Amino acid sequence: MSASLAPECNELKERYDTCFLKWYSEEFLKRSPTTNEAKGKCDRLFKDYQSCLRLLTTAGQVALKQKGIDKLVEEAREDHKEADGLYMDKKP
Repeated sequence: MSASLAPECNELKERYDTCFLKWYSEEFLKRSPTTNEAKGKCDRLFKDYQSCLRLLTTAGQVALKQKGIDKLVEEAREDHKEADGLYMDKKP
């Protein structure tokens, strides 16, 4: 896994990456229905990581806003919200 944009957030990024890769390999690739528990856990970890990056940006550190990545992430999430919702709600 790659390092975080902000070294202070590496641990949070590693936790999120681990959760995401587990979900991706064990559920998404096998086309298994995603449980709300699994989705919620990864969502919380992502939000924690995102908060860390935003906090550091506010404090003047190099992170999302300074690299212009925050807007790209939000746009990508918004663009794919409908497709994600359709997949996440699939029943076997």
